[in-house]
Amino acid sequence: MDLFSRSWTALRSAVDDLADEDWERPSGCTGWLVRDLVCHLIIDAQDVLITLVTPADTEPTVDSVTYWDLVEPPTGEDPLDALIPRLAAAYQDPALLRFHFDDVGSAAGRAAELADPRARVGTKDEVLTAGDYLRAYVMEWTLHHLDLIAHLPSAAGPPAETLAAARADLEQIAGAPFPVSFSDQDALLIGTGRRAATDSERAALGALAARLPFVLG
Repeated sequence: MDLFSRSWTALRSAVDDLADEDWERPSGCTGWLVRDLVCHLIIDAQDVLITLVTPADTEPTVDSVTYWDLVEPPTGEDPLDALIPRLAAAYQDPALLRFHFDDVGSAAGRAAELADPRARVGTKDEVLTAGDYLRAYVMEWTLHHLDLIAHLPSAAGPPAETLAAARADLEQIAGAPFPVSFSDQDALLIGTGRRAATDSERAALGALAARLPFVLG
């Protein structure tokens, strides 16, 4: 629960620090501007709100790691992915998008703080505890924080503890550790295909290099 709050607070602060011109810069999500990514984060925050008020009375089927599916890299043909840039453009004034994100984002943060981590909730046709659901979102927030600042070199990055937690979860998903020479940020960026590994990094990855990227959905 604490990691969720730390990662979400840091991401919301990074959005709050955006200058007007930053909204039109590219993000780390291929084909999306920063404004598109923030629009996607609004939908993510809505999902958090919806899931936390969707109780389930059956045994959990997934946990914070198995919640994630490995999917094919996005092609831009997914209807929701294509919808995001149109929604973001409809705001026109970045101040409106900023306001909506802050409004929904703060509500999602409060809902997480109030949630019983032992309660069972349903989402994506699965059941898991609220605590596991919120821990899964540490990965989401951390990766998207890296996406947000991909072309903003002076922007603050995710907290060290959430980078470490996201790396640990990605290593569980991969079924193998990343080289200890990799920083947590590099492990996440390379592991999820957000940047290509250098020749020396591929050599350090060994057999794991052939299995990259791990695209989560």
